[in-house]
Amino acid sequence: MARPGSAREPPLLALLPPLLVLVQAGAAGAAGSVRLAGGLTLGGLFPVHARGAAGRACGQLKKEQGVHRLEAMLYALDRVNADPALLPGVRLGARLLDTCSRDTYALEQALTFVQALIQGRGDGDEGAVRCPGGVPPLRAAPPERVVAVVGASASSVSIMVANVLRLFAIPQISYASTAPELSDSTRYDFFSRVVPPDSYQAQAMVDIVRALGWNYVSTLASEGNYGESGVEAFVQISREAGGVCIAQSIKIPREPKPGEFNKVIKRLMETPNARGIIIFANEDDIRRVLEAARQANLTGHFLWVGSDSWGAKTSPILNLEDVAVGAITILPKRASIDGFDQYFMTRSLENNRRNIWFAEFWEENFNCKLISSGTQSDDSARKCTGEERIGRDSTYEQEGKVQFVIDAVYAIAHALHSMHQALCPGLTGLCPAMETTDGRMLLQYIRAVRFNGSAGTPVMFNENGDAPGRYDIFQYQAANGSAGSGGYQAVGQWAETLRLDVEALQWSGDTREVPGSQCSLPCGPGERKKMVKGVPCCWHCEACDGYRFQVDEFTCEACPGDMRPTRNHTGCRPTPIVRLTWSSPWAAPPLLLAVLGSMATTTVVATFVRHNDTPIVRASGRELSYVLLTGIFLIYAITFLMVAEPGAAVCAGRRLFLGLGTTLSYSALLTKTNRIYRIFEQGKRSVTPPPFISPTSQLVITFSLTSVQVVGVMAWLGAQPPHSVIDYEEQRTVDPEQARGVLKCDMSDLSLIGCLGYSLLLMVTCTVYAIKARGVPETFNEAKPIGFTMYTTCIIWLAFVPIFFGTAQSAEKIYIQTTTLTVSLSLSASVSLGMLYVPKTYVILFHPEQNVQKRKRSLKATSTVAAPPKGEDTEAPK
Repeated sequence: MARPGSAREPPLLALLPPLLVLVQAGAAGAAGSVRLAGGLTLGGLFPVHARGAAGRACGQLKKEQGVHRLEAMLYALDRVNADPALLPGVRLGARLLDTCSRDTYALEQALTFVQALIQGRGDGDEGAVRCPGGVPPLRAAPPERVVAVVGASASSVSIMVANVLRLFAIPQISYASTAPELSDSTRYDFFSRVVPPDSYQAQAMVDIVRALGWNYVSTLASEGNYGESGVEAFVQISREAGGVCIAQSIKIPREPKPGEFNKVIKRLMETPNARGIIIFANEDDIRRVLEAARQANLTGHFLWVGSDSWGAKTSPILNLEDVAVGAITILPKRASIDGFDQYFMTRSLENNRRNIWFAEFWEENFNCKLISSGTQSDDSARKCTGEERIGRDSTYEQEGKVQFVIDAVYAIAHALHSMHQALCPGLTGLCPAMETTDGRMLLQYIRAVRFNGSAGTPVMFNENGDAPGRYDIFQYQAANGSAGSGGYQAVGQWAETLRLDVEALQWSGDTREVPGSQCSLPCGPGERKKMVKGVPCCWHCEACDGYRFQVDEFTCEACPGDMRPTRNHTGCRPTPIVRLTWSSPWAAPPLLLAVLGSMATTTVVATFVRHNDTPIVRASGRELSYVLLTGIFLIYAITFLMVAEPGAAVCAGRRLFLGLGTTLSYSALLTKTNRIYRIFEQGKRSVTPPPFISPTSQLVITFSLTSVQVVGVMAWLGAQPPHSVIDYEEQRTVDPEQARGVLKCDMSDLSLIGCLGYSLLLMVTCTVYAIKARGVPETFNEAKPIGFTMYTTCIIWLAFVPIFFGTAQSAEKIYIQTTTLTVSLSLSASVSLGMLYVPKTYVILFHPEQNVQKRKRSLKATSTVAAPPKGEDTEAPK
């Protein structure tokens, strides 16, 4: 056997004196232990009693976790010793101790296992061992030598014991300790376990939380290695996996004060959205947390996810079933061992005297009292008869870790068997090489074992001494006649990957819909997540309003200019294109005026052409009248171009004819008004007629004035070729549903007014001359109609300007402005046509008798006014 005083361990001789004192104290405290004689002795550590209170080391008996597990080791040893194929000729003995669920007490007990080693080394160096006061140490029968230890149960106890056992190279196999810390082979190199570590369990719990759609949970841990390490593993794995945030991590003190659990519930309610509670706690703490939740009237609020310390046990939830409904628990995959049930249910006071705690178990299990000599029994308590039977006179359910206790014993037995075959080939019984078992060599054989365990599942260890992770997943469900009997129901399993039957889950209120445990509810369509700083699972939902759409769950972006968002703002769609169509209600009034005006103008022109040589036509100035009527017709015609679908040709026509008709009309009217005014003013001073009053001169002047407009438009067409555009800003309303793209020519409001600007200048100038010529004699009968025409036209255009520019921000701008412009143009043309030519046409058509020249002239008019030029009369018939 390798001596544990090697370079990798502390000098053992220096530790011998204090350890011997502790061993003596531990031996005194370990007077209550189960001993089985054998050639090789195994140690066992079991929580037969709960932790004591008020300064006592031990408390109440733990029937399941204590006695069941201890009997499972005795049962396994019986099976091994009875198996001729396993360790032939070698009987395994045992020394089983009670840890009282306390790590410090367990350490004192565990020193019993190393007593033989310490005393053996002390004998080899008597001068190194001295009792206080120089008294030589007492000599007693040499204690049995423990080759390996089964246990302990709690992780904190296993850690404490493992620190001592490794000093003496004693392998240790735990049946219940799952703390991830124990996987550290540099610190706990002689520790192994047949249950998977909590790192696997934590991974399974993270997978459960994610499968349920939870992303915001709290953790609750009992103070100690098991609880704290389990929560630490859960937090680390959830952080690495992402998608799960920890609202609070609460630790339950080892010695909780009164009201401590009520404070725990209050703290959990500080984050009420974190309904999922991941709990790594011992049975007592679990029970008291459930009690506090009921007292706070929070039954059904919390969604418990319990570790294997909760598992499928009834003790933590006894009389608290309503609070535990919906709890999901995890337990290393196990099976009930039928052989153990048969063994344990046949145990009695007569056939189980080797278990020194069995009498206490008997009283507790059957609620009776044994009559012992020298003690006075309580008359009120029922007396035990000894004829009671487990399972018949009491309830019985196999404790969950029984399988693992049996597997731990068999793992050591198989390792010893392999070691025996290697050191004692062909021999039966112990050979000298096996009498001093080398702990390091045994550890190597333990790590190499692979066999089918008591439940038929493979038993093996990895390089850290951990068993593979295999878990059953349970949910505690309320009893429901239609759905089942209630209680713990298997809902899934985990073996590296999760298989969870979500449809089999049942929650508080008999609902099957998975309740939420989320910091924030999912955002709806068209909403982005605005994250809360420092809490990646919490966010505020912000709507992608206006013209923005949801790019991803965190981003809103504006739609391109030619598009608008969908109704739910999850994408973009093309903006509808609109224009003033022929069938639009807005186009009806302008088109009606234009059609009527064109027909009227055509009628006047036709009448004048037919009666071209009559006095009325001649007196009207035929040449300028035809020019003026052409301009009026063009004004009416522009309405059709304004309503037509914009294109290169239509836009060019709009630029050219929008101002051409008005320019032509007002140039002719200005020329006429100017001629009348000059004739009248010249007649006041001289009988000589003014220059440029002949028809040819009038036409030259009119076309000269019109050419300015034509040249300007041609330059514009050359500099900027016309084309149609779609204006998406004109009707980009606050509500995207009302947004429209407007198909129009590339003419801004300013350029449109620019087309008419020259015409308006001619109109104002003509109005000025009409005002000056208002006092001419009646013989110049066109002066006053021209004046009235210009006054009315000015009023029309003065009304047009505020209407046109006042609707620039309106959603109906394209319709209002086009209609206003075309109606104003048609009205101005109609005024000119109605004032100047409709009366003449009426006379020509309906009173031809008046269409004769009147020769009578007043002498005053003859003496003051020059004769009209040839081909034009100054006076028309009345």
